[in-house]
Amino acid sequence: MTDPSPFPLRVSERAALDRVTELSVEFAAVAADYDERAEIAVDHLTALREAEVDRAVLPERVGGSGLSYLAFGRLVRTLAKADPSTATIWTMHAGAGVALAEITADTLGSFFAEEFLAGKRFANALSEPASGNRFLQPQQEAVPAPGGWELTGAKRFVSGAEIADYLLVNALVDGAPTFFGLAPDATVSIIPIWDTLGLRATRSQLLSFERTVLRAEYRGRRPDAGDFAVIPAGLPALSLGIADAALDALVEHAASRVILGAPLSHQQWVQHEVADAQTRLAAAHALYEQALWQADNGIPAFLPTLGRSKYLANKVAVDVAQLGVRVGGASGYLKRSPIQRHLRDAEAGQLMAYSTEVLAGVIGKEVLGVVD
Repeated sequence: MTDPSPFPLRVSERAALDRVTELSVEFAAVAADYDERAEIAVDHLTALREAEVDRAVLPERVGGSGLSYLAFGRLVRTLAKADPSTATIWTMHAGAGVALAEITADTLGSFFAEEFLAGKRFANALSEPASGNRFLQPQQEAVPAPGGWELTGAKRFVSGAEIADYLLVNALVDGAPTFFGLAPDATVSIIPIWDTLGLRATRSQLLSFERTVLRAEYRGRRPDAGDFAVIPAGLPALSLGIADAALDALVEHAASRVILGAPLSHQQWVQHEVADAQTRLAAAHALYEQALWQADNGIPAFLPTLGRSKYLANKVAVDVAQLGVRVGGASGYLKRSPIQRHLRDAEAGQLMAYSTEVLAGVIGKEVLGVVD
């Protein structure tokens, strides 16, 4: 799909995006194999770090190069089109690493930033089995202990947990949501229930914490509006990249599949459905770029706009992937076809916090003027 954005990037940002675009060709060639094995593509993550992508996403104020939101969004979208599992793990890694570098800046100085740049792996461990989408509002309490606080509980869907050197964890301390960095030890274990439908190569595990010490010196402030919002900004791009890949697979199949002497692309119903899908996808891209532009220009509305763009991107990705299955017919339903993988991956975006149902409630109340 042609880049729809009218917003220019800095020369250094275009160079970073060019490097990711080159790597994405290699990633796309083996994405299905990693998905089939449900294996984390560690070499992909290493290649991104060696290409200075980790440094690029870390804000200048904590020792990085400081990508703009616009550049970050295009980078994640490019990765997600090639290999959405790698894109998801890297986004969560960047989200945890950047957040810890920022929220502990006044206490640990550059420790987490230096670890992030040195190639240590980070993962988000915020979502609780009983808290639903409210991952910034933990329900599990940490109790005072020597050196800090103890946490006993569980965190779910921790992408890249098996290779993480550090976790971003939250818990209630004296009744208030509190955030910590944590180097996993023997008190942190993986509950072996991993077997998802899509994004299988993220291996987003359920973690158990048994009297795990959250160290006082690794405690950070609460994330605020001035921090680089990696995960809210990255989630729409994951779905948009999957949708781009699904549309490309659909177009390729329609052009190569001959029905009654003519390519499937010549059938009117296919043309009409593709027109609707591509137009809605372009609109989702445009809304997302608007949100990123707002973020780069300090417009407070960027977070609500990001919420709307995630909602639309999630819905459009599923719709485009489902159309791919319809156009692909029995061939698209085969396990070897990329069409079925795009459908499985597209469904995952709707479940990531905030889910489409939660976002629909928030957006609908705002539009209708409903006040709780």
